[in-house]
Amino acid sequence: MKAKGVVGVFIAWVVVYLIFVFLIGHFQGKPFLTPDNFELMMRQAVIVGLGAIGMSYVIMTGGIDLSPGSTIALTTVVVGLTLKATNNPWLGILASLVVGLIAGMINGILVAKLKVGAFIVTLATMLIFRGVAKGFAHEQTVGSVPSTWIESFTAALGKSETWQIIPKGAWVWLALLVIMTLVLNRTVFGRNVVAVGSNEKTARLCGINVNMVKIGVYSIGGLFAGIAGLMQVSRVGIGDPTIAAGDELKMIAAVVIGGGSLLGGEGNLIGAAFGTLIMTTINMGSTQLGIANWIQEIITGLIIVVAVALDRYRMSRPPKIAPEA
Repeated sequence: MKAKGVVGVFIAWVVVYLIFVFLIGHFQGKPFLTPDNFELMMRQAVIVGLGAIGMSYVIMTGGIDLSPGSTIALTTVVVGLTLKATNNPWLGILASLVVGLIAGMINGILVAKLKVGAFIVTLATMLIFRGVAKGFAHEQTVGSVPSTWIESFTAALGKSETWQIIPKGAWVWLALLVIMTLVLNRTVFGRNVVAVGSNEKTARLCGINVNMVKIGVYSIGGLFAGIAGLMQVSRVGIGDPTIAAGDELKMIAAVVIGGGSLLGGEGNLIGAAFGTLIMTTINMGSTQLGIANWIQEIITGLIIVVAVALDRYRMSRPPKIAPEA
């Protein structure tokens, strides 16, 4: 996705935001464009936004991952148990990274070695990871998790912290967004990801180790789901094996809305971030307008359909041929 496409998604987000500024101001008599609302939006977006980074890598190879929601749930349980046992936030963070990375590597190895479609593999691991989470938690939430500074990642900013503008977790999201964008655009691995998604057979003929690229992108996807799970613990303060069901669909939607192609070979992490913000703005604005949750889901679904339709239209158009000099 070129810079022009990212600008288009950004403009779409601004338009959606301004629509709610008008609607909430007109019907509710309250301002929507406020620092508090922007901070709230970033707190709500950070979990899906982090997961969408990893999902972007997976989708750019032409794959799909249905397991991030279950990985998030498993991560919350393991982090909760780790914090209860040690009261050490650094070990909690390490646990989230290890759980996410292992889950992602399992997905990648199965997809690469079994030669089975990623949809089937990750559908299976979605159930497996969720089951493991319930087993570790004995089919109940992990409560009484000690209070640590991990909670500050998604906590509302205090009066003395307003200079930060957005919560610490959102800054982590933005920092990782920049790093992974550089990895995608400036490294051999990033170029190989795009090459595999564009044409896997050609990538093999060019000497690219396709299996290692697939293992790499699914590992990245799992790692970011683990980080998202850490943010989930920060937000709710418990380990919950039933949480985050359906979050993987929100991540996929964010990537597609942001201009990623489900056919592979095209995508942009910044576009996926704005896709996340579009959905978050719609949900938050609709809630403040008193719109029922089921209507919000219909609106989000329609946006996904439009985004996919635009993607298919864009991919079906013949490439422009430069005129001869």
